[in-house]
Formats: sequence, C-alpha cells, structure tokens
Amino acid sequence: MPRYLLSLVVVVTLILTLNSPVSALPSLDEAIKDRAMGSESAPVTITEYSSLTCPHCMAFHRDTLPELKKNYIDTGKVRLIFRDFPLGGLAMAAAMMARCAKPDRYFGVIEILFRGQAEWAGSENPMAALTRIGRLAGLSDKDVQACMQNRNLWEAIQKRAQNAGKKHKIESTPSFVIGDRTISGALPFSEFKKIIDSELKKKK
Repeated sequence: MPRYLLSLVVVVTLILTLNSPVSALPSLDEAIKDRAMGSESAPVTITEYSSLTCPHCMAFHRDTLPELKKNYIDTGKVRLIFRDFPLGGLAMAAAMMARCAKPDRYFGVIEILFRGQAEWAGSENPMAALTRIGRLAGLSDKDVQACMQNRNLWEAIQKRAQNAGKKHKIESTPSFVIGDRTISGALPFSEFKKIIDSELKKKK
C-alpha cells in the first residue's frame, strides 16, 4: 500500500464506515446537491468555493476549519456550504469522485483528499490514486470509472462554478461568500472570527 494511504487509514476509520454495503451511484440531482455542515437555521451562512488540488484550500481545511467548526458550526451559529470550483481536470475528477460517494461520507472523502493532496495529486498515476481513495469511500473501481465519465455531472459542476464566478466575482480558491461579501484566500481563524461576529451582530 502506498505510504500516503497508510497515513490516511486513521482518518478513514474515524470518519467512514468501511464495511457497509456499496449502493448504486447517486442520481445527478442527488450528486449535485449542496453539501453542508451545520444547522439549516444558523444565522450566518458561509459558502466556500474550493478546488481539491489547491494548496491554500488544503491549508484552510487543515488549519482554520477545525476552529470554525468548534466555535461556530457546532454551536449552531454558522452553516458552511462546500461548493466545487475545480481548477483543472484533476481537481474536477476528484470533485466528481467525492460527489459520487454517499452524502454522509462526503466530508470524510474531502478530508482524505485534502490531507493526502500532495501524494495523490502529485503521483505518477493520479487517477489510480483517486480510485484507491474511492474504494475507502465505498465505491468500486467501476463506480469511480463511471462517475468520472459522467458528462452530466461534469457539466453541472462546471456550470455552478461558472455561475459563481460571475455572480460573486470568484477568480481564485479558496473564496468565501459571507453575507454580501466575497472573501478570497485562506484567512486565519482570527480574521474569520471578526467577519462572522460582525455578521452575527447584524442578525440581532
């Protein structure tokens, strides 16, 4: 087993149920639905636009998101919506594979992809590496292949990214829409805290 997969086993055992039966691939409507953390009734919504091959996106998920989750998402103050903004074909393939996993496994797959980004994205055969990660998410090799060949899913992700680029003027990743503001870059938690607290005050 490749070294990066060995290091990811601990993560997988915490966030995925490996022994459950593999189900059919989701419909397009199900696959493209928003994936979100936090309560639907949270007063503040953050929409993240991210590319799975982006090092700055990885840094946000590694360094900042855990603090946001602990202080705002888990406490019901913030809902985080994750949307794909793939920069390149490999990022698109990873995004498609993640969306073919069961919805309750989605953020587990995203976590694995970001934690192992340097290894799978920089491997000699990144598609084979993505297929191995797909197995951990409960997808068979045929599932992953069918998913990556799903033109309708490709077009849906691409269209959403293009619309976001126009509507919110998103040109780089990660970018975040909070209220009527679009913020670019993997800001530290302290900066997010200022913005979120300001938005929370407006809701009172």
